Amino acid sequence: MILPYTRLYPIILATVGAGALTMAYVAQFGFGLEPCILCLYQRIPYALVAILGFSAMRWPHLLRPALMLALGIFLIGASIAFYHVGVEQHWWASATGCTGGSLSATVTTADLLKSLEAPPPKACDAVDWTVLGVSMAGWNVVFSLIWAGACAYALHRLREQ
Repeated sequence: MILPYTRLYPIILATVGAGALTMAYVAQFGFGLEPCILCLYQRIPYALVAILGFSAMRWPHLLRPALMLALGIFLIGASIAFYHVGVEQHWWASATGCTGGSLSATVTTADLLKSLEAPPPKACDAVDWTVLGVSMAGWNVVFSLIWAGACAYALHRLREQ
């Protein structure tokens, strides 16, 4: 039997996932904060959590597996965000090629001219926005860990039923 308060868990998952994506897109398109490749990678866990939340709303018997997966996804999201913080703070270099692409052996003059027209990719170590001295990636670490803890708590509550 699923208790009434547990019906909120999938709604919370869907809201957190969709809300985080909404905030990222508002920052990008509303305020002109261009995301780097690591910023884009950090959106994937929130999309997955939103899908899990909507799925558990539709199929309540999937609540426990959805929460278990969301817990893992939030921890993975925190890891990606922590890696991004390390790149921003120059603790290590990024392995994702955040500073631009490499040239292939078959580059034509037309390809080179076309690449000059395109804006360069944003560097992953460039911090455009901070609150209390913490970048968006840093706040993502904090929030991802908080939501992972919330998922663990919800799973504990479900076990008590």
